[in-house]
Amino acid sequence: MSIENPSRTEIGKMLKQAKRIAVVGLSDKPNRTSYMVSEAMQKSGYEIIPVNPKVKEVLGVKAVASLAEIEGKVDIVNVFRRSEYLPSLASEFQNIDCPIFWTQLGVVDEDVFQQLSDAGYTVIMDRCIKVEHALTK
Repeated sequence: MSIENPSRTEIGKMLKQAKRIAVVGLSDKPNRTSYMVSEAMQKSGYEIIPVNPKVKEVLGVKAVASLAEIEGKVDIVNVFRRSEYLPSLASEFQNIDCPIFWTQLGVVDEDVFQQLSDAGYTVIMDRCIKVEHALTK
């Protein structure tokens, strides 16, 4: 089995429709990839929700400790955690109102991909949301 992400065109449409992105593992350190990518997405007009129990706020937004603490609908959950955390994150993800589960470069779990795809979610793995956004503008 392998992971088959949506096409660039489909990803572009998703990014155009999305407004709120929950970023799991968003660091408050400006030199970290999660911070730089999220800052770029915020500057492009997206509402960023930091999901990290170890920080109070990132990019001027109060952080939440888990996906369950987010109020309202989220358009994309973007994951900056190691692959071994994906099974538990996928379970948590299925309990919130969000259609898209996205993992950053190098973050892959084929079983989680299959499980979420079979459950009707859109899953994008091993892709940088900032790069995809730039390529599909």
